[in-house]
Amino acid sequence: MLEEELRRAAAVLDPVPEGLIQLALDAYALHDLDARVAELAFDSLVDALPVRGMPEAPRMLTFRAGDLTLDVEVTGEGLIGQVLPPQSARIEVLAGPRTARPVEVDTLGRFTSDAPPAGPFALRLRTGGEVIVTEWLRA
Repeated sequence: MLEEELRRAAAVLDPVPEGLIQLALDAYALHDLDARVAELAFDSLVDALPVRGMPEAPRMLTFRAGDLTLDVEVTGEGLIGQVLPPQSARIEVLAGPRTARPVEVDTLGRFTSDAPPAGPFALRLRTGGEVIVTEWLRA
């Protein structure tokens, strides 16, 4: 009873913005139920020692899913990375409700994206019939 009253009061006094509801629905739509998750194995913001004289060093990330490794460098100009072992693949940079930006992977497993992530982002890697997604991170 008290819980229902509090919910009604919250709905009137502090309603959830419509845009936030749509954002949540769009984020859920990006969810791949059959995808393997590539776990974050290294993040230079957390794991690296600071280097003197390099205050704006690019962020380095390493994700692993089984035998597959995804190395990513996040810069102010975009993303640079490599899929190991090299294989034909397509990577999509996911950034909230916006459309995923596809990035092609070359024969050496390298890829670049000229759009730097501005907020939370994840990567979706498609290799043949397999889908691998990374954890969501803040840029």
